[in-house]
Amino acid sequence: MATHQSCPYLGKNSWPELLGTNGDYAASVIKGENSSLKVIVILVGSPVTADLRCDRVRVRVDKSRIVVKTPTAG
Repeated sequence: MATHQSCPYLGKNSWPELLGTNGDYAASVIKGENSSLKVIVILVGSPVTADLRCDRVRVRVDKSRIVVKTPTAG
């Protein structure tokens, strides 16, 4: 089992307050707070790479485009 790693830099890297909001809105909030992040809206359960990238935030949404998992950098 892989060990969970987190991004080592200081600053906000998790957005639990965006759970239940529209995914596109959530992405714009995250991008507005940190324009250097690459923010990607994806359907929950979609295959993704397992690499740790501190400049990336995946916003996982359901079929209604509602955020279903806390967006986190990595």
